[in-house]
Amino acid sequence: MFSMSKKVICLVSFVLVLGLVGNVQAQTATWTDAAPGDHLWSTPTNWSEFPTPAHWAKVRGGPPGATIANEGAVARRVHVGYEEGSALTVDGGTLVISGDDLLLGKNGGSATLNMISGTINVYRDFEVGGGNPGIVNMTGGTIIVGDDFMIPESTASTAEVNLDGGTIIVNGDLNMRADGGTMNGTMNITTGTLIINADVVSIVQGYIDNGWITAYGGNGTVQLDYDVTNEGKTTLKAVHMLNPNPADRDIVGPGEVELSWTLPDPCVPGQPVSVDVYFTDDLQLLEWFTDPAAMQVVSKQNVTSAVVQTQPKTWYYWAVDTYIGDPNDPIFGPIFSFLVDNKAPEADAGADAVTWLADGVRTKNLDATVTDDEAYTVQWTVVSEPDDPNSPDAVIADPSAEDTSITLSAVGEYVLQLEAFDGEYTGSDTVTINVYNDSCEAAQSLPDYEPLIGDLNGDCRVDIDDMLLLLENWLKDVSLTEEYFKLD
Repeated sequence: MFSMSKKVICLVSFVLVLGLVGNVQAQTATWTDAAPGDHLWSTPTNWSEFPTPAHWAKVRGGPPGATIANEGAVARRVHVGYEEGSALTVDGGTLVISGDDLLLGKNGGSATLNMISGTINVYRDFEVGGGNPGIVNMTGGTIIVGDDFMIPESTASTAEVNLDGGTIIVNGDLNMRADGGTMNGTMNITTGTLIINADVVSIVQGYIDNGWITAYGGNGTVQLDYDVTNEGKTTLKAVHMLNPNPADRDIVGPGEVELSWTLPDPCVPGQPVSVDVYFTDDLQLLEWFTDPAAMQVVSKQNVTSAVVQTQPKTWYYWAVDTYIGDPNDPIFGPIFSFLVDNKAPEADAGADAVTWLADGVRTKNLDATVTDDEAYTVQWTVVSEPDDPNSPDAVIADPSAEDTSITLSAVGEYVLQLEAFDGEYTGSDTVTINVYNDSCEAAQSLPDYEPLIGDLNGDCRVDIDDMLLLLENWLKDVSLTEEYFKLD
């Protein structure tokens, strides 16, 4: 009786679990934008059912479409499309896609993502153009992609990514596809950054060579490197052909600032190239160009720099128009910008290290570098260390000194953080120290370690102990003397 009851209980439980799984998979939240003039993702009445980490969120309609302006937007997956002109806008908020992908352009509808500021964290793929056109307009914020970034996801659709600010971090592959040799996915980079967590330089260079990835609409150069800008990662940035300084969207100190640029080649070799330069803290004034004289700092001169005055905590905008042919017909340059502010200190905690204990202890020097225009203070802290109750905690000799030392007494990994504070902003960096029992264990932990030929006991040296082991086994033979049959 007990056995039968137990079987029934297990069977009922199994059926209930299957029912719950089916419900999770079937949960769909559709964006209705029902609240007048609201457009916020966080307003429950804008959804058929408010999305949770178990929901498939389907966004249709826009612009601006579903707008994320605060913390806490979540869904298992998010697809934008289903009708023409659908949109998703992120401006200062966060979106966590907890179990699947973010897809733009779906089921008969084009889609646009407007990424202004904030964060999107995608568990799996970021797919632009999933059967219908998809567009990404990114001017700020961060998008973290857990797996692949596809431009487009489907060869049946087009995809366009405008990386005009912010950062996209890809932990899988960057896939740009072509259908029958026709380009149907493009990325244009101005002041944004793309980081891929692998060495894919040759693949990305192919995309650049094909014209699928451009800088400033073809008027600049894509800067591509691996393990230089970001350790262990491929990084893409862009620079305009005018090579503006300060760099586009850079941060500079207040007061006198020198604007400089590189002149293009003239149409007639040897002919001087003149420029008009405009400078203002009013972006609208430069965009509308209603009063050029009020912001002009250079007028038809063959120069490569100009000095301007700036005030703290202010964004400035400038443009360089060039005359390379007709002296009355300038070629309009793009609008560059920079922020006048105090820069955060640049902190470098030093290189990661591998070491070992000697008589149960190791004192390790911490050699840090901090760069800043202002006076600063520093603070070292132990972020994590081995959990060994038989060993004392790590001791930093002088936590407020840039260069100091630390005493380590346990085997394992130590993570230390250096923070530099200039009275307004903080810069930080970490260093990892791995401690082993002895120098041989430390050597064997290195990725390029190769054991010595003849080191029979694995102690990182060839000596008499290895010779004795060799003599002990001299002329022994462990080869088979008859066929061996393995039993099933």
